[in-house]
Amino acid sequence: MLSFPQILLIIIAVIGLIFVFLVLSFFSVWLRAWLAGAYVGFTELIAMRLRQVPYGAVVDGRITAKKAGIDIAIDDIEAHFLAGGNVLQTIQALIAAQKAGITLDWNRACAIDLATKGSGKSVVEAVRTSVDPKVIDCPNAQTGRSTIDGVAKDGIQVKVRARVTVRTNLDRFVGGAKEETIIARVGEGIVTTIGSAENYKVVLESPDAISKRVLERGLDVGTAFEILSIDIADVDVGENVGAQLQEAQAEANKNMAQAQAEIRRAAAVALEQEMVARVAEMKAKVVEAEAEVPLAIAEAFRSGNLGIMDYYRMENVKSDTSMRTNIAKDDN
Repeated sequence: MLSFPQILLIIIAVIGLIFVFLVLSFFSVWLRAWLAGAYVGFTELIAMRLRQVPYGAVVDGRITAKKAGIDIAIDDIEAHFLAGGNVLQTIQALIAAQKAGITLDWNRACAIDLATKGSGKSVVEAVRTSVDPKVIDCPNAQTGRSTIDGVAKDGIQVKVRARVTVRTNLDRFVGGAKEETIIARVGEGIVTTIGSAENYKVVLESPDAISKRVLERGLDVGTAFEILSIDIADVDVGENVGAQLQEAQAEANKNMAQAQAEIRRAAAVALEQEMVARVAEMKAKVVEAEAEVPLAIAEAFRSGNLGIMDYYRMENVKSDTSMRTNIAKDDN
């Protein structure tokens, strides 16, 4: 049986071995930071290990910043990592901004890094674009369109392809609109400028007027970029949209006129049929009236108002009238 002092000694020995192991595991990182002038204590290294933070990468980032003359607290670097940021890229962006003479502090760099997360861009690219402007094609070829189409007042279509040179504005990068907004605004300005031209020849003669008028609109307001220039890369003449619209309008007017004429023809046919029906009705009334004549004569005989000689004289008049009618027909 072990005595109490022996058990206590074993416990102390185990604790000592654990402490030595921890010191040895952090010693190389601690020594590297100390030799680089970016001291980090053992307690801070152990705390990062317990929080499952890659302390080696955090310390390397602090060393890189310290060597570049930027002093960043180890807690700030760790906090940015825990927030989901890219520590190494953020520090590289700070160094690049410092070398280029651009004012950029750690908090803004972290905000830009978190804002670009998942967008395919990075804080390093934002700083690089601020130093070295980039060119944006307008329209974007990925949208499937190769030109921006506008129609002048004379109805001629003009196709334009522009290139926009922009520089990142780091002060507006967080919360500012990105490249898609720049492309949309430039396209809107080009279409408006072409539409206000008297004819397409004006646009072809001075394409630089398009870029000047578009720049005057202040298209970079509220965006993460500063527009340096808008260059017209290509100008082509498209279709005669005005003539096509007039042709379509004429065709529509013709169809409307034909429809109106068809309505009038149908009304005339209906009226003609109505007149035919009315004529037949009148003829029927005449036949009905003629059928009553023999009845009236018979009634006159019975009542004594008509004698036999009167009847013969009436028949002679009818025969004479019929003869004269037939003679008149033969002369014609």
